[in-house]
Amino acid sequence: MSLADLEARVAHDLACLNFGEADWLAPREHSGGHVFDAVIVGGGQSGLGAAFGLLRERIGNVLVLDENPAGQEGPWDTYARMATLRTPKHLGSIEQGVASLSFRAWWEAQHGPAGWEALGKIPRREWMAYLRWYRAVLRLPVRNGARVTLVEPLLGLHRLHLSGGETLLARKVILATGIQGGGHWHTPPMIAQALASHRYAHTADAIDYAALAGKRIAILGGGASAFDNAHAALSAGVAAAHVFMRRKALPRVNPIRFMERAGIIPRYPVLGDADKYALMAAFFRHNQPPTVDMFEAAAAFPGFELHLGSPWLSVEETGDAVRVTTPHGSLDYDFLILSTGLVTDPALRPELALVQDRIARWGDRYRAPEPNPLLDAHPYLGAGFELLPRDPGDTGLHGLFAFNYSALISMGLSASAISGLKHALPRLVSGVADQLFLDDRAAILTDFHAFAEPEFTVEWPRA
Repeated sequence: MSLADLEARVAHDLACLNFGEADWLAPREHSGGHVFDAVIVGGGQSGLGAAFGLLRERIGNVLVLDENPAGQEGPWDTYARMATLRTPKHLGSIEQGVASLSFRAWWEAQHGPAGWEALGKIPRREWMAYLRWYRAVLRLPVRNGARVTLVEPLLGLHRLHLSGGETLLARKVILATGIQGGGHWHTPPMIAQALASHRYAHTADAIDYAALAGKRIAILGGGASAFDNAHAALSAGVAAAHVFMRRKALPRVNPIRFMERAGIIPRYPVLGDADKYALMAAFFRHNQPPTVDMFEAAAAFPGFELHLGSPWLSVEETGDAVRVTTPHGSLDYDFLILSTGLVTDPALRPELALVQDRIARWGDRYRAPEPNPLLDAHPYLGAGFELLPRDPGDTGLHGLFAFNYSALISMGLSASAISGLKHALPRLVSGVADQLFLDDRAAILTDFHAFAEPEFTVEWPRA
């Protein structure tokens, strides 16, 4: 089977499912302007999957906005530097029950069934190529180069302000803004206050490692991205890449593997608040270990070093170098890389500036026996990923959905985890569709009671 054959199969499968039927929602305008039934902010895997899910629900008046150029959405061709995905290849994601839309079908169309069997893990760039194909074959309504700067509640609608000055109106807004979309990447104040910005970068930044060839770099953090970046730097000719961790031993257990096989990922939302909080507190303590292949690939370079039990006590500029001090002494480097993760809090999102103080957090809704500020700052979401208000009478958040990493405590591995998308997308789509239906229920039910279109047209008794 060729890729063209697969695309024909996709078209047939979708036709068999009556994909593309007429919308059931009535068109709307506000002050003469078009109103979208849903605008999805973010055109990566979550946003594309959400768009397809809504289209399958006969909600076609949707638009996907992404600030990046076409084909550069999400991390895969930007700041992600792992060689392969960490998610096992057999787990489904955004195909949503349509087998011909799966990564496996796309891979086999190009490499055959034997090629699938021979594949160990999914290459990162091949995953991005698949996402581009998925968008194209489904003809999803994505607009690139469109950055949302502000979400403004407006009389039961939301006005989206774009960076170019344009505004759009939407009944529902889905924030499919990825791993950083619920907060921002974390730079320790100790570093930001001591160094000029050209002395360091976060692993989420665009980093020209080739320009650092022959230099010595230090990497703070022991997560998987630290070793991905060490390997990328050393491959580009960096002379030395030293990884520093405060832990005295590398993390070895990946709790996601247990969550995948024990039913936790699909069933997590039905847990009570106490169970969710305790589970995620343990999840945060585990940390995610580096993959064996990326660790070994980085460690194979002579310039690689791992410093365990070595938190950074201070950093300072010393002429042409940056001095890093740990409990074991001081070392000089040319550049620092921060693999320090992110902080989740709606208050950190500029597009939510008008509503962030009205959003319920976990700290508002659940009093933990052992409070964790990192968990408490996450938004407390409804069953369909909807943002909930601190004040039950506040309707200004109605229609806002957080389908990004900030959903972690409420919904588990879902919106920004490939292994969770398969289960999260139906919940989101149902939540959005149900809300639209209930918003319009009075008009829909009035039309139902007035419905008198004859279906039985036989004249009886016959003359």
